[in-house]
Amino acid sequence: MAYKVRDDFNITGFFYEFEEFSFRKFLNIKRKNSSVKHPDLMVVMMNPGSSKQTKDFENILNKEVPTIPDNTQDQIMRVMNIAKLDYARILNLSDLREPKSAILIQKFEILKEKNIYHSIFFEQRKDDFDNLFINNCPVICAWGVNPKLIELSKIAFNKVKNEKIIGLKKQTVENAFYHPLPQNNKKQKEWVDEISKIIKNTNINLQPTIRNS
Repeated sequence: MAYKVRDDFNITGFFYEFEEFSFRKFLNIKRKNSSVKHPDLMVVMMNPGSSKQTKDFENILNKEVPTIPDNTQDQIMRVMNIAKLDYARILNLSDLREPKSAILIQKFEILKEKNIYHSIFFEQRKDDFDNLFINNCPVICAWGVNPKLIELSKIAFNKVKNEKIIGLKKQTVENAFYHPLPQNNKKQKEWVDEISKIIKNTNINLQPTIRNS
């Protein structure tokens, strides 16, 4: 069987539902046989993507369960291997489980009308944030550059801005950080290499790398 980067890690997630919507609160990626108790890397992305509970746990909610990752999360694992990190926690601008970004953004208005607080960065979710966000470790910001995410990305960035922020920032869009999985394979490798280099070579006062395009 060919090696896959996810073979190095145990991946677990916390899934829940509210009304007709399905959500994921967080995803943990922990190296197998590691004794690390708390994340040494935080990651903030757009939403849970296509990851889901493993078959034996597909109906289990409100509990951390084994999870099948997606290709975007594989990119985080590649960074972890290069930078020699053992435990990453992924939080999202939105907990909503919708893999198609255009549909996801359309649903934001529905959630807002229903007063459903789908982002862990909302003040109404302060307890969740305080329990799950680990301070004083690198924070990869990688929620993409869609200008329709400006409102949510601003809230998230203001929550984490005093931490060691790492990301490939798009200069022309406020608080926009390139997604880990661009369509071009070469750019996917570049993202991993650049993020890994920042983590490995800098220990304090990390600043996002800015791209002009």
